[in-house]
Amino acid sequence: MLKVWGRATSSNVQKVMWTVAELGLAHERVDVGGHFGGLDTDQYGALNPHRLVPTVETDDGLVLWESNAIMRHLARQDPARRLWSTDPQGEAEADMWAEWAHNAVSRPVTGLFWALVRTRKVDHDQALIGQNLKAALDGLSAAEGQLSRQAFLAGETLSIADIVLGHILYRYHEMEIDRPHLPALTRYYEGLCERQAYRDHVMVDFTSLKAD
Repeated sequence: MLKVWGRATSSNVQKVMWTVAELGLAHERVDVGGHFGGLDTDQYGALNPHRLVPTVETDDGLVLWESNAIMRHLARQDPARRLWSTDPQGEAEADMWAEWAHNAVSRPVTGLFWALVRTRKVDHDQALIGQNLKAALDGLSAAEGQLSRQAFLAGETLSIADIVLGHILYRYHEMEIDRPHLPALTRYYEGLCERQAYRDHVMVDFTSLKAD
C-alpha cells in the first residue's frame, strides 16, 4: 500500500492523490504540512531532505518526492498505462504538455492564488496580482487552442498532462477574478468535474488557506 505524506489542501498533494485515485491504487494519506506541522521532524527529514509535501513511500520501499516525478512513476508502473501511453510518440507528447502546463499555467495560477487568497486584502499587491493573472491567462489561452482540437491536452484520453493542468483549474475557477470566455477550456473543466477522482481530491475546500 502506498503511503502519501501531505495535507489534502496542498495543490501538489492533490496532483498525486488524483493520480492515485485514477489508477485505483491502495493507499494511506498522512496529514503533514501547513497547520498540521510535522515537516521538521527527524522522521520526515529522513524521507524528504527538502521537507516539503508530498512524499510517497511505495510498496517496495522506494521513497519519492516532487509531485510530477511521483506522478510519472506511478503512471509508468500501471500495467494498463491508463495515464501514460505505451506509444513513444504519445508518451513524449504527454510529457511535453505536462511540463508546459506546469510552467505556463500552474506556476502563474499558483502565484495568483498566493497573491489574492493567501495574502490579506490590506496587503494585496495589485501589480503582482495583475502580473500573475496575465501570465495565467496567456497559458490558458494556449490551452484553449489545444483543447479546441481534441478532448484532452495530449490526445483523446486523460493523461498526466491533464493532471498537471487540470488540478489547478479548480482554484482558478473559484477565485474572485474576471475570467475570459474560453469555451473549450470550460468544456474540459466541466468534464473533469464529473470525474469522481477529481471531485474527491481536487475540489477541496480551501477556506482554511485564506488569509482573511
